[in-house]
Amino acid sequence: MTSASKGPGRRPVVGITGRSVPVTLQGTDMVVSLALQSHVDFLAAAGCLPVVLPLRPGVEEVVAGLDGLLVPGGPDVDPALYGQSRHPRTRGGSADMDRAELAVLGAALEARLPLLAVCRGMQLLNVRCGGTLHQHLPEITGDDTHRPDGAAFVFGRHVLELEAGSRIASVLGSDGPPETACHHHQAVDRIGTGLTATAWAPDGVVEAVEAVGHPFAVGVQWEAGQTEDDRLHVALARAARHR
Repeated sequence: MTSASKGPGRRPVVGITGRSVPVTLQGTDMVVSLALQSHVDFLAAAGCLPVVLPLRPGVEEVVAGLDGLLVPGGPDVDPALYGQSRHPRTRGGSADMDRAELAVLGAALEARLPLLAVCRGMQLLNVRCGGTLHQHLPEITGDDTHRPDGAAFVFGRHVLELEAGSRIASVLGSDGPPETACHHHQAVDRIGTGLTATAWAPDGVVEAVEAVGHPFAVGVQWEAGQTEDDRLHVALARAARHR
């Protein structure tokens, strides 16, 4: 992106790291790179230009042309990246995808780019900063309330405890304690260097982290983007606009 394209009045460009999934379109099987439409819609409604970033080697080079980054949910992170062997319930994507997304996250942190990391995104942010994960949360909490087990897709619901004065409290705390809509079986264990926990579920599971000293780098464990609550997307857009 040239400096001329960064003039006054232009829309902030926010990258959304893509997910590669198999689909059948007009009777033909294919693999596509995509983003959740609500992420696109929320950011566009907040005045941004969302762009999907296919997770290929070298994708981190586009960070210089972005004003913000959203890393969404997806498959489990390869546990080898945080020094563990694979749990039987861990279901990863691909090593190439993990490496590409870690590179984008690293470039965004180094550039102090406004960043929102959701679900897998928060876990990957923690791993990028040297942290570790619980690979199967029911073995820690003793229940499946963060990802209810059953045939149908059902959200777990938790009222959050927010750290007073935190970024996440400034975004969500004005209307009383927020309730999450979550669907995850993994979670932060050891918190990475430079990150701090700023929200918790009643059972003590970390539900948000923030990068210390960063203008706006927030990770949330719940499914932001799969409910009507767009406050985090609006906050990311505002940070991208002010960058």
